[in-house]
Amino acid sequence: MDPSAPLAIEAVGLVKCFGDTRAVDGLDLRVQAGTIYGMLGPNGAGKTTTVRLLATLLRPDAGKATVLGYDLAQEPEEIRRRISLTGQFATVDEDLTGAENLILLGRLLGLPKPKERAAELLGAFDLGETAKRQVKTYSGGQRRRLDVAASLLYTPDLLFLDEPTTGLDPRSRGEVWEIIRLLVAEGTTVLLTTQYLEEADQLAGRIVVVDHGRVIAEGTSAELKASVGTGVLRVRLDDADDRDRARALLAEAAGVTIHEEADPRALMAQVSDPDLAARALAALTAAGVGVSDFSLGQPSLDEVFFALTGHPADAATADAPPTR
Repeated sequence: MDPSAPLAIEAVGLVKCFGDTRAVDGLDLRVQAGTIYGMLGPNGAGKTTTVRLLATLLRPDAGKATVLGYDLAQEPEEIRRRISLTGQFATVDEDLTGAENLILLGRLLGLPKPKERAAELLGAFDLGETAKRQVKTYSGGQRRRLDVAASLLYTPDLLFLDEPTTGLDPRSRGEVWEIIRLLVAEGTTVLLTTQYLEEADQLAGRIVVVDHGRVIAEGTSAELKASVGTGVLRVRLDDADDRDRARALLAEAAGVTIHEEADPRALMAQVSDPDLAARALAALTAAGVGVSDFSLGQPSLDEVFFALTGHPADAATADAPPTR
């Protein structure tokens, strides 16, 4: 991050409690203007609560923040005029058509040509053929695309995207990515929370990892990957019954912790020296443990996530009780 660049968000020591639960626990953020900033964390980490705080939907119990230069506590109305938010769940009216939803919202926002803007967005999100159908007849992916489109009726200075592509097929997800990139190219800042680590890898210039309401790591994708080791050894066994024995052999030979993966025949470990990987594989061969495939490469962001949090990426994202 360029220390001289203007900040869209600066938060220091944000705290939000729900009863005895500290959903956000002294969280600090610095988001450079005109960038995509990714926020990752396991279920319950505090991601959605943080977004709600910065979008003025919740009041912090402690700490302070400025959003687009305005004080979060003292100037929330100024912030609301300049931001937009797409939450985790669709907020469109199911009894209206897709076009009616966007036109109505456009009029409420005071857009000069709401019909034209609605038609533009419906086309961009591949919803032109369903524009005159009630939203209750839409598929989950179509509803999600409409909800994202609604948040883009006007171009905000700061866009909060909380799990924006959940439920979308790969093609639609790619289309949303392109729209996000275009918005940022025009000057919008994006704070993105996502359950898709590939999404953060593809889009975010910088990424923050949060757990238990605190920042545990922050940096570019490359910096985060480098922080957990220079290489990852992946081994796939011939027989799943050998996994416990193979894990013990690899741990002893390489001197590192061996992680099990979803595949019952797969094992993974961060290694800093290729010689350790060779030694580990030799130990398996000497013990008669069959290996069908192995590789040594750069850690993926998924593996970084697991190494930092101790959890795999979780598809669930709600981390706070409903706002009262």
